[in-house]
Amino acid sequence: MSRAVVLLSGGLDSTTLLAHALRDGFEAYAMTFRYGQRHASEIDAARRIAARYEVRDHIIVDVDLRTFGGSALTSDIEVPKDRDVYGTGNGIPITYVPARNTIFLSFALAWAEVLAAGDIFIGVNALDYSGYPDCRPEYIAAFERMANLATRGGVERTNEIHIRTPLIDLTKAQIIQQGLALGVDYSLTQSCYDPDPTGAACGHCDACQLRLKGFSEAGVIDPAPYVHG
Repeated sequence: MSRAVVLLSGGLDSTTLLAHALRDGFEAYAMTFRYGQRHASEIDAARRIAARYEVRDHIIVDVDLRTFGGSALTSDIEVPKDRDVYGTGNGIPITYVPARNTIFLSFALAWAEVLAAGDIFIGVNALDYSGYPDCRPEYIAAFERMANLATRGGVERTNEIHIRTPLIDLTKAQIIQQGLALGVDYSLTQSCYDPDPTGAACGHCDACQLRLKGFSEAGVIDPAPYVHG
């Protein structure tokens, strides 16, 4: 069985991603980051999901991006609420965390090299997303090229790295539909940028609006708890 490192945030996309990796026969090694984000509820969600799917190993990496700030997720900048969900792809919002996916993929690459795993799964999406530059196909292709220039296995061609992005061309509704077909329990997931202390989602940030839009278009009720019902 081939090994794969799966970036698991505890959100809707990364949980669907994990289900994809397992469906495709990979032995999953899940990696979650405690990066100084506003809340720990997504880390708790990642733990629940990793346990539910009985991944081979699940590690939580500490890297404090609050040291740099520059994002509403890693500083005291207010999280935007009630933006036009259909217009979120216009411009890069303040919830973008500088270089986050590059940092995450670099850690995943290091672990993959140690594990002799040739595949790294990341749940980026270029359709229903918030305008982040590190979610685009050209970025993923560039990182994969770099990975195979930067690692022993890539240079010696003994363990070439493939960055897997099965969700990149799907709408949020399509991701949800695929996840449900794979048996994903979305009540375990946490997507909100600004949940309350109990972990209930705000329902107003970009992540919540995109999630709610996706469930609505999929014709399914979102099972996650929200602050207002």
